[in-house]
Order: sequence, then C-alpha cells, then structure tokens
Amino acid sequence: MPRINGERLLADLRRIADFGRYQTGVHRPHLSPQDVESRHWLAGRMKEAGLEPVIDGVGNVIGRSPKTGPRLLMGSHTDTQPRGGWLDGVMGVIYGLEVARALAEDPDTAHLAVDVASWADEEGHWGGMIGSKSFIGRITEADVDNARHRDDGSKMRDALKAAGLDKAPRIELEDGRYRCYLEAHIEQGGVLEHTGKRIGVVTAIVGIYQYRLTFSGIQNHAGTTPMPIRKDAGVAMMRLYNEVMERFPALAGPRSVWTVGKMSIEPGAPAIIPGKAEMILQFRDADVAVLKRLEACLLEIVDAHGKRGPCTIECVNLGRTMPAPMEERLQEALDEAAEKHAGGQHMRMPSGAGHDAQILAQRLPAAMMFVPSIGGISHHFTENTADADIVLGCQVFADAAAKILKSN
Repeated sequence: MPRINGERLLADLRRIADFGRYQTGVHRPHLSPQDVESRHWLAGRMKEAGLEPVIDGVGNVIGRSPKTGPRLLMGSHTDTQPRGGWLDGVMGVIYGLEVARALAEDPDTAHLAVDVASWADEEGHWGGMIGSKSFIGRITEADVDNARHRDDGSKMRDALKAAGLDKAPRIELEDGRYRCYLEAHIEQGGVLEHTGKRIGVVTAIVGIYQYRLTFSGIQNHAGTTPMPIRKDAGVAMMRLYNEVMERFPALAGPRSVWTVGKMSIEPGAPAIIPGKAEMILQFRDADVAVLKRLEACLLEIVDAHGKRGPCTIECVNLGRTMPAPMEERLQEALDEAAEKHAGGQHMRMPSGAGHDAQILAQRLPAAMMFVPSIGGISHHFTENTADADIVLGCQVFADAAAKILKSN
C-alpha cells in the first residue's frame, strides 16, 4: 500500500495557513484576496503533483489526473470561517493532494487515478456550498448572478470579476468519471477525544433546518408605558425561545441539537421598549423524521404565540439541508484501513456539521472520515489537531483510497 509523506503533508498545511493567517488560525473568506491567492498556490501544488489544475467560474480548484481508468474524487474546502481555524476544510484538500502523490510514488499504485478538489464557499459567505452544488449541476447562472455576500450584500459576480474568474466556465461532474467521492475532515467536536479514538468513520451527515423569527410590537418609552399595555417584541421573543428550549428535548433524537446563535432587538436602547426583535433558530439531526417533528413543534409554538399576542410573529424558513447517509462499502474500506493503522482506535459516528460530501452524495457514492479536534474546538482560531493524528488520518485515507480503486 502507498506510504504518505507526513512531513510534506504538514508542510503544505502550514504553508497554506499563511494565506490570511490570524493569530493561531486563519481568516480566509471565499473570494477574499487571501483566498484567491491560496487557490492559485494550491493549483501550483497540484500541477507539481502531476495533476491538471483549473480554477472554475465559481472558484472551485480541481486538479484532474491525466491517467485513464477508474478514478476517485477527493476534496473539501479551503475557505474559512471569519477568524477561524487552520484545519477546517483545508486538511481534507491537502489529504487528497498527498494521497494523489503517494499513489503516484508507489509502483504498485502508480496507475491509480485521483482527482482533487477545493470546493468554493463551503462556509456560506455567498450562499453555502456553492462550489459543490455548482459541480453537480444544482445551481444556475442566475443563482450566481443573485448571490450576495451575507455581511455587506455585495455581488458574487463582482467578486469573481475582481478575482479574474468572471470569464472562467463552471466545471460540472462528468457522468462515469468517478467511482466515489471521499472527504476527510477534523471532527469539529469532542467525541473522538473523549472516547480515546483517533479515527471516525462517518455514517451520515446531518440535515439542517433553519428559521428566522421576527417579532413586531410597538416601540415606546420605557418609563411611561405601563406594563399591561406594552407590546414588547423582546419579551415576545424570549417567551417563544424559552418554550422551544423546554419542548424540543422530548422530541429530539440522541444526537439532535438546536441553537439560537443570533438574536437582536431594535432599537436596542435602555430606555426604549423594543418594537422589533429577531432570532435565528437552527436544528440538526441525521434522521428526517426527527427534523420534521422539531419543525412541526416550532410551527405549533409560533402559531400559538402569534394568536396569543400582543406581538405579531413572522416565521420564515431560511433553508432545509437534507441528511445524507454515507455509502456502506466505503465505510468498510475506511474501517479496514483504520484497523490496520490504529487497531481498536476507530469508531463509526454521524457528522453533526454540514459538509460538501452531503452535496456530492446526491450524484456519487460518498464517504467521510474524521480525525480528532483538540478540546473539540472548531470555527475558532485556536482550533487544532495533533500532528500525529493528522499524519495517521492521511495514511488511513491513502490505504482506503487504494483499496477502493483496486476493487472490482
């Protein structure tokens, strides 16, 4: 089986972390100058590895093998969360690059073909997983035209033009080119570390439902308006929030999670009764039935609170990402490779985070593998994984890739 070069792997990960470095992490939003520079660097490394790289019309970087025969597609993303970690996403891209190099360097596997991709905008600066959705034909040119930045409302088309990509075509999946898609990632949670495991074989990727709830009352003077006649949007929001938090546990599955990560009140002054309040609720599970139960409960709560008043409530669905089961035979290949290199130190587990693999799984058999996150921390510049775990994970990934490509 191929042997990966751990020093080369770590050196590439540390080098790409220079693009947008922020303290011990990275700030590299999609199509920022640092992101564009990193994509050109990555394309150069792909070319050195014998791949044929292209940066397409949404910013995907795809290094295609010139070899014939069955291929694997490997990848993840290199854009980051604001002031995020140095491994989230990018580790899976560099794993793919290192696996392609390791296979080419071993005479027994030199004929095997791997394409490597860095998918654009996985972190949702312009819409979320735009690159992988584009690759499988899930978005149109009109969707790209309409894409706006989540912070400042700027047009994605303008950012693509500034990056020199406005004339580049979007690359789409060729039917029959790949046997499957494989993605490696840091866990972004603490399960592996807590259980003493070093490899996680993903069984399914969670679905994510997200709602924006807007509460409209009457803005008024905080000192002169009696409590019984107030229409306080902030109070209405907190009452609904509390009921959601009280009722969801009875409907949840063992790995269900729900979060209100954003709240606001207007105008936000100590002496003014809020006339408007807003919160965004997100809930996740790998079971569609559980997601539907939670959604039905939310809508029932909203209806009851709206009828009760005194504030009106607007409830808008911001998106539903469906759960994606991973391919069993690919999980078995990862299990076998993990047992060989980390006997007894691997486990199967669902992914609580969304990943490009759930998009690719709509067109290709797909699988994912996790390595531990120190302290379970991610989406923060202190995110980290032990070097030994990074190297081990890549070796497991390489063995699994070779086995899958050699199988009939």
